[in-house]
Amino acid sequence: MSTFTPPAPFRTRPDLAGTFGMVSSTHWAASASAQAVLERGGNAFDAAVAGAFVLHVVEPHLNGPGGDMVGIFATAEEPGSPRVLVGQGPAPAGATIEHYVGEGLDLVPGSGALAAAVPAAVDAWLLLLRDHGTWELRDVLAFAVGYARDGHPVLPAVARTIGTVAALFTEHWPTSAALWMPGGRPPRAGEVVTNPEYAALLDELVAAADAAGGREAGVDAARATWRERVGTVVEEFVRTPHRHSDGADHAGVLTAADLAGFSASYEEPTTVRFRGCTVAKTGAWGQGPALLQTLRILDGLDDERLDPSTELGAHTVLEAQKLALADRDVWYGDSDVPLTYLLSEEYAAERRTLIGDSASHELRPGTVPGRATPPVPPLRTEYGTDAPLGSLPGTPAGGPTSGVGAGLGEPTVVVGEPVVEATGTTRGDTCHLDVVDRWGNMISATPSGGWLQSSPTVPGLGFCLGTRLQMTWLDPRSPSRLEPGRRPRTTLTPTLVLRDGQPVLACGSPGGDQQDQWQLTFLLRVIVGGYTPQQAIDAPSLHTTSSPGSFWPRTWTPGGAAVEDRLGADVVAGLERRGHVVTRAGDWSLGRLCAVTRDPATGLLGAAANPRGAQGYATGR
Repeated sequence: MSTFTPPAPFRTRPDLAGTFGMVSSTHWAASASAQAVLERGGNAFDAAVAGAFVLHVVEPHLNGPGGDMVGIFATAEEPGSPRVLVGQGPAPAGATIEHYVGEGLDLVPGSGALAAAVPAAVDAWLLLLRDHGTWELRDVLAFAVGYARDGHPVLPAVARTIGTVAALFTEHWPTSAALWMPGGRPPRAGEVVTNPEYAALLDELVAAADAAGGREAGVDAARATWRERVGTVVEEFVRTPHRHSDGADHAGVLTAADLAGFSASYEEPTTVRFRGCTVAKTGAWGQGPALLQTLRILDGLDDERLDPSTELGAHTVLEAQKLALADRDVWYGDSDVPLTYLLSEEYAAERRTLIGDSASHELRPGTVPGRATPPVPPLRTEYGTDAPLGSLPGTPAGGPTSGVGAGLGEPTVVVGEPVVEATGTTRGDTCHLDVVDRWGNMISATPSGGWLQSSPTVPGLGFCLGTRLQMTWLDPRSPSRLEPGRRPRTTLTPTLVLRDGQPVLACGSPGGDQQDQWQLTFLLRVIVGGYTPQQAIDAPSLHTTSSPGSFWPRTWTPGGAAVEDRLGADVVAGLERRGHVVTRAGDWSLGRLCAVTRDPATGLLGAAANPRGAQGYATGR
């Protein structure tokens, strides 16, 4: 019997159950579109691609066609062999440390074209459709084309984001002002907005597919059209210097050749066993193995120490997360990472001994036998040490008055009072999408990047470039260094859980550095505590901020912890007595989880979605 705190009897939504198909995503329009595909005979991969392109249109402040995505999926034909869908582009050929230092930079900027990796999301989704889908491209893209051409009601968060960066758009990014501020003002929440340029671009992809003859050949023709059309326009546009988050104007380095030379791919996942389950994540070019390291550490402890709803459990979880994230920040990257040792029981046992009764305020990466420890990242404890707050584009001289700002890393959905993004509170960045169908196909995917506030809108395309290179370091000794052809160490980290060789759960969350932390508390409550997925999503969440941020300006709060107030006054007070520097984030602010499930024995499917932010939606039957 579980020793976990029982979940609250009230649930914000029901746990959906059925046998036909289930979808959960961070926007109701994407969920509804994906479910419509399932209803018309498409499989989980057709549905996921349709929903993903809708997310590009309806959540443009959280993802876009110029960004990236990471997925992990299992097919009904090979359920025990999950695969990672790699939609993370590398650094362009011109993205060298020498060039950026020569531009007067000590960090890769958080906004502007210098921060752009090769756009990869569109090619990755099309690769998945070609290899594992069944629908024609025209039918898959029809939902996104309709929303882009005919319009959709703009989210309050989108309107708020545009309002925050309106001065930046007007003064420095006129192409963005033209798209997002028609009539010279930000849209009001609920107004119907369109993106005819992006609709036209999708029509070009469809036309190329139709002309190719054959479904798979058509998808490949669309991929080729995307590379050629987008690469040529982007290279010409980024040659003109424009404002970046350091307050200076720079030209970008992305070229048509960079896009022409990129192709999305598949990889084997990284896995560990935890309490009878196999948890599958990306390799160490993503932060996914940090969740696996945390599970390894916690697996050697009694259940009572794994309950995030108690003082002891919350403290233990926070301390284990710090240890895994310290290794992430020092060891991880698109390079030769000693993952076998970092995920070993021997190493986990060693790290487990470092969890004491009090909160650590140090960054404590481990050592690997026979390997020199890479340099610890620069630790910035003041917000924006390298750039006064008033110099940030679109930021008033007194500092940010909203949690969303260009150059401040991933965007933030503000709940309640405005916050400074570095506190780690009310993060609502990126998107997520999970789908399972009646045949047993299952996918978890996290699209991101290319936010409307990332860099200037590219005229003729209707979207902007991503800023994932801000996660690299301008230090040649770092495994996460900036280097042409090397992928930045992304925070995008979807999860697939298997039991007895069968996929049983797909989940994920937006949230930058918090993605795996919020998934950890969810997984602990479901796998160890016996919560239903919706109960686990609704339960109060928490995360550590005691690790250098992956996003510009890369700050941290030693000993920092963000918690939802619903965790309880006694638990919060206990954490503070243990030395945690606690930020109370409100009752419903941390986590943007989505999840779908499948019981292989019965074929019963399930879905759950996050109530925070009033956007997430699960559907199915």
